[in-house]
Amino acid sequence: MSYEIIGYLGSAIIAISLLLTNVNKLRYINSLGCAIMVTYALLISAYPVVLMNCICIIINLYHIVKASCNNINSDIQYSENN
Repeated sequence: MSYEIIGYLGSAIIAISLLLTNVNKLRYINSLGCAIMVTYALLISAYPVVLMNCICIIINLYHIVKASCNNINSDIQYSENN
């Protein structure tokens, strides 16, 4: 099996994620693409690519958690006011 197929798949998923208008979905799909790219980069020993994609995943997860916390806080404030 050619490792290039994995790289193309990861790149395609990342590119598709950038077309999404929902930022939360973008972050999930982008993280999936980055995880695939991490796998590809490990297979070809491209460690700078591993590092960059891991950083992107961490940033995406940070913003996903932050958005979730904001939604929880909004729900709490809404229930306290009613």
